Amino acid sequence: MAEPLTILVAARDEETRIEQTVEALRAAFPDGEIVVADDGSRDSTAAAARRGGARVVRLPRLGKGQALTLAEREAPPGRLLLVDADLDGDLAPLLDTDTDLTVAVLAERQGGGFGLAKRAARALILARSGFRAREPLSGQRALSPAAREACFPLAPGFGCELRMTIDAVRSGLSVREHELPLRHRATGRDARGFLHRGRQLLDATLACGPTARNHRGLRLPLVGALVALGGARAPARVRFGVAAVAAIGLADDLWSGPERGFRAHLRAGRTTGVLKALGIPALALAVTRSARAALLVSLSANALNQLDTKPGRALKVFAAGTLLVRGPARAYAPIAVLLAPYDLREMTMLGDAGSNALGAVLGYGSVATFTARGQRLAIAALAGLTIIGEVRSLGELIERTPGLARLDRLGRL
Repeated sequence: MAEPLTILVAARDEETRIEQTVEALRAAFPDGEIVVADDGSRDSTAAAARRGGARVVRLPRLGKGQALTLAEREAPPGRLLLVDADLDGDLAPLLDTDTDLTVAVLAERQGGGFGLAKRAARALILARSGFRAREPLSGQRALSPAAREACFPLAPGFGCELRMTIDAVRSGLSVREHELPLRHRATGRDARGFLHRGRQLLDATLACGPTARNHRGLRLPLVGALVALGGARAPARVRFGVAAVAAIGLADDLWSGPERGFRAHLRAGRTTGVLKALGIPALALAVTRSARAALLVSLSANALNQLDTKPGRALKVFAAGTLLVRGPARAYAPIAVLLAPYDLREMTMLGDAGSNALGAVLGYGSVATFTARGQRLAIAALAGLTIIGEVRSLGELIERTPGLARLDRLGRL
């Protein structure tokens, strides 16, 4: 008996095409369930998809990879067929193989630019997996249950297909490209087409870097290490200290285990959390040459990391902190402003690299701003916050405090 089949269609503002696409898929796959992931459409895409006979999962405007990831959770176990909303052609041959991941290749080229995004995507797949892809960005893909397990949650945006191929190959699964006479709405060599391909290239590049799952279970690129590139006007010693903290935080992002909190890390012994607990104070001591200042920087870095459990939260606290302290904190404000919309829209994540580094920036700013007495008061407050965070969730406390909760949700999806 064949395993159940679910057809996932990612759609945004496709009211003129989606009904026809769904009806064609129903005719071609009468035993399959069609689920349309409506990625924040501003038109009647959802209604048109329902008229065609699809089940619709309505979502905020997140991006292709995130939309497919959330819709996949609504699908029963079994095989998946991923389809673009503007596709025209027979995809049945994709399911007539024993391959774990089968990717459709258009028999004839339609539209497109100068091939830069596609060549870059091929190079990225080859570098990360050794697989030579002919059509690295194709959205028409058939996944076995094993491939579904290995590839979901998908990378965000238009990087989902490229990372899917990499994940399948690196998981030891079979991957094959299948040439088919398909047609789709092609982009041209105009401003809109070049913008689309520019986004594809950016998303593909981010998808090949380190990723992590956020509170919603979405898989997002970790970009917090970019904080190390900020602070052009900060003292060189501070820039070094912040960059080193970002590097330690990135190690925690990449290799951390299930431990949470100081006690859990200390019980476990050699963990990346212990590396942070020892490394950040040592770096701060080398930069400030003061035990009190080093403690303030370390506690500040940890506090912002504890708060970074929802999109935008750590960046909002950092912004508030720049109003209280001067010097290095103001120098790093531009990089924080650049990262904020991507973090709030769940397109990227700060991770420990970003939150620890920005917390350290506030610590250095506090050292430059506060008197000795002010520094001791700040240390006491941050130490108390750390202790509370060991026994209770700081995020939950924020969400249960009406005024703070409203500020916390501001700008978030």
